[in-house]
Amino acid sequence: MTIKVGDKIPDSTLVKATADGPAPVGTADLFGGRTVALFSVPGAFTPTCSARHLPGYVDHAGDMKAKGVDEIVCVSVNDAFVMAAWGKSANVGDNVTMIADGNGDFSKALGLTFDGSNYGMGVRGQRFSMIVKDGVVAELNVEPPGAFGVSSAEHLLGQLA
Repeated sequence: MTIKVGDKIPDSTLVKATADGPAPVGTADLFGGRTVALFSVPGAFTPTCSARHLPGYVDHAGDMKAKGVDEIVCVSVNDAFVMAAWGKSANVGDNVTMIADGNGDFSKALGLTFDGSNYGMGVRGQRFSMIVKDGVVAELNVEPPGAFGVSSAEHLLGQLA
């Protein structure tokens, strides 16, 4: 079943690269008691993700935070080292937190996966964005296959009150 507006984010453990190595990040801690702009990309370093999706969130981070977003999180079915390297190469700084969903468990729990095996990618998270307020989905924007629009930073920024 696919998550929808009004649903609570499922309990899951993601991974973030830190100076001390990969560290688990529980969804209860990540989303509880605050407003998070979350976006998912099919893969780090992939063309649309690198050229348009991630840069949009970096560029609009200040505007989002001015509208009440506590943290902007990028998630992908990649490992924490790849996510950290991608964030560094994209100069995300403190604007976007790069989080790994290495086995795709979080994406599966959301019901937002696709099979990219024909492209050598295996099961991946769909391209989407959401606003999560105190662990509950307030806005959800899922892209049709191959599209990029409603999950963009510009679209999500327009949904912030």
